[in-house]
Amino acid sequence: MRAAFYCVADERYFLGAVGLVNSLRLVGHREPIFLLDCGLDDEQRELLEPEVELVAAPAGAPPWLRKTAIPLGRPAEVAVLVDADMVVTRSLGDLIERAASGRVIAFRDRQQRFFAEWGELLGLGAARHGPYVSSGLVFYGGAIGRRVLELLDERQARVDFELTFWRRNVRGYPFLYADQDVLNAILATRGEPERIEALDERLAATPPFRGLRVTDERSLRCAYRDDAAPYVVHQYVRKPWLEATYHGVYSRLLRRLLIADDVAVRPPQARIPLRMRTGALARAERVRVNAVDFLRWHLGDRLPRPIATRVEDLRRLRSTGSP
Repeated sequence: MRAAFYCVADERYFLGAVGLVNSLRLVGHREPIFLLDCGLDDEQRELLEPEVELVAAPAGAPPWLRKTAIPLGRPAEVAVLVDADMVVTRSLGDLIERAASGRVIAFRDRQQRFFAEWGELLGLGAARHGPYVSSGLVFYGGAIGRRVLELLDERQARVDFELTFWRRNVRGYPFLYADQDVLNAILATRGEPERIEALDERLAATPPFRGLRVTDERSLRCAYRDDAAPYVVHQYVRKPWLEATYHGVYSRLLRRLLIADDVAVRPPQARIPLRMRTGALARAERVRVNAVDFLRWHLGDRLPRPIATRVEDLRRLRSTGSP
């Protein structure tokens, strides 16, 4: 295969995966999409199967450490690993072409992390400073892409998942963000700097999407005030199909991808939260949620990062009852 997309989802992430798949098809991608099934139900599988090749997940590891399972078994010249909480807002074709020449392409993360001990802990040699990238959307091309994927598959087993953000959240743990930290450790030790591209973080937009607006909901186009257009919007925190959140950029696009008549995968209305449906009751629910969530959405990201991190951790603990 010239290129293929790979993602992971379970029953709770079904609507996010539908949004991702529908967005890829709407912006023109016809490449194969592989989805690692970590617990979809039968109806969800039936809805996705016309557009997606489902692969049963291996037992044991959490979803964050399973991303490499399919691309190594069903390889493509360019393997595009993408999170199920992303919406693709324009063609990724130019990035696929660049990766095909033998490159690893990712987007800078908003935070900067580096641990000199990364190399020693993973048995990879000395680590050098470089840009810290998100693992949410990565293009692995050519021999170097395959090599990085193989190392990621091997070395992420060394992560103590109990210490990561999703469990005990030990802030000084070098692999707090699991596969993302392992990926950056590999790029800092075994990656060839001239074959690694770290793109502007704005091109993979994240909440609260400051300065970003939807310019054409039907085509999914978005732009900043300077007309820069992101490739994807990434709802990496609260998921609007699971929680009542402010109806912002991602939520608007996801709603369009769930209810429009031109999408590839159409979930039944009963699967869609009321606030994302059509009609007066749905509009009233969006108004209510926006009023409740306005201050958190618009002011939360302006807090100093250490405070904002702790606030988000407390919110997560309250909602899940466990670290």
